[in-house]
Amino acid sequence: MKSYLVIGLGLFGQSVARQLCELGAEVLAIDKNSDFVQQVANDVTHAVVGDAQDKEVLRALGVQDFDCAIIAIGDDLAASVLITMNLQELNVPYLVCKAHDSIHAKVLRRLGVHKVVIPEQEYAQRLGRSLYSHNVLDYIELSEECGILEVPAPKAWIGKTLKELNVRAKLGVNIIAVESDKKTNVAPGADYLIRTGDILVVLGENHALEAVQKL
Repeated sequence: MKSYLVIGLGLFGQSVARQLCELGAEVLAIDKNSDFVQQVANDVTHAVVGDAQDKEVLRALGVQDFDCAIIAIGDDLAASVLITMNLQELNVPYLVCKAHDSIHAKVLRRLGVHKVVIPEQEYAQRLGRSLYSHNVLDYIELSEECGILEVPAPKAWIGKTLKELNVRAKLGVNIIAVESDKKTNVAPGADYLIRTGDILVVLGENHALEAVQKL
């Protein structure tokens, strides 16, 4: 069982803590605000009131034994930086930090945080894509250059196999999964025949994904 430490129990922190616990992980949730701790106490493995800016508090909680720490304090740059440094000194193996904006994110990356998220920005990008392109069901940004797109199978592709379409050579994308009849075919073979109603999960650079949307 994987174990996670969630620091900061605002809306984002509570949501992450609950989701991880629902997936079967062990979750320790921490916040200075006792009301926030109480709100999540029944939904996670452990919830404690504590100041993560105090390294000794973290040491006493045994944070070094967790697989990952999520610092969900996005509106206080100084606090997130100090907590990040505390966790690094205590040898927590993987750090995920919420950032308020791109400058905050840049500082965290310079500190060596493994993954930085800006939830509002990422949601806005996904929403914008889905609104602009009516056929886009979802979009996940992997970097500034590439992502994963979920789209209904284009009409021009229906009735053809992946080998016939040869989208990797023609468009520079990879079909990494197909959802059909509530079943998911991960890494479909070259002989897979695209059918009406198929949902394609496509990986590629953003300019190539835009070409797929126009089909």
